[in-house]
Amino acid sequence: MRKILLLIFLYVSLFAQQIILIVAKDFNSSKAMLSAYENHKKVFGDIPVLLGKNGLGWGVGIQEIPHLEDEPIKKEGDKKAPAGIFKLTAVFGYKKTLHVKLPYIYAKDMICVDDSSSPNYNRIIPNNHKEKSFEYMQRKDDLYEIGIVVEHNQKQLPKRGSCIFLHVKRKNNSPTVGCSAMRKKDLQKIIQWLDPQKSPILIQIPQKYLLHVKRLYHF
Repeated sequence: MRKILLLIFLYVSLFAQQIILIVAKDFNSSKAMLSAYENHKKVFGDIPVLLGKNGLGWGVGIQEIPHLEDEPIKKEGDKKAPAGIFKLTAVFGYKKTLHVKLPYIYAKDMICVDDSSSPNYNRIIPNNHKEKSFEYMQRKDDLYEIGIVVEHNQKQLPKRGSCIFLHVKRKNNSPTVGCSAMRKKDLQKIIQWLDPQKSPILIQIPQKYLLHVKRLYHF
């Protein structure tokens, strides 16, 4: 099993030319630091990031990082940001158009469904006025003015968490309810840099797993 996991890591690392790395002190921390790499070289970093109010919990990504069984698991509504390795698939925002390389989602009249009993669970869809629980993608505040979709729980496993993004932080620097947030100018820089041809991923982990990830991805 260990050899299989290593082969999966090696396979992903070959194709992931762009990596956003977010590292927190531990699972209970709501603060972290972000750095970014392209072709194993650091392109920018030391960006402060705010995580979930209750820290981190292992999420559902493109593969598992081997970890202890008693560590926190990401669940719907737990106010934890997901730890793991995830694809970055799209950009969203309040402007009708935005010149970016990733696919762009215009937030107006769009919702993200967080009701795990819905077939649209963990999906961004036009507002169909039928969903029991969701969040508007165009909010009254500026948190979703621009953002990046993190492909967490793509298989829609019930109650394993939904609607995970990289987005603009609150002005009072308070933690999120499960996403990862930063200054708008830092997020803009990342959004312009991301390229779908370079298979961008997010690696979000507590400090104890940093050496393991660095060895696998050759930072």
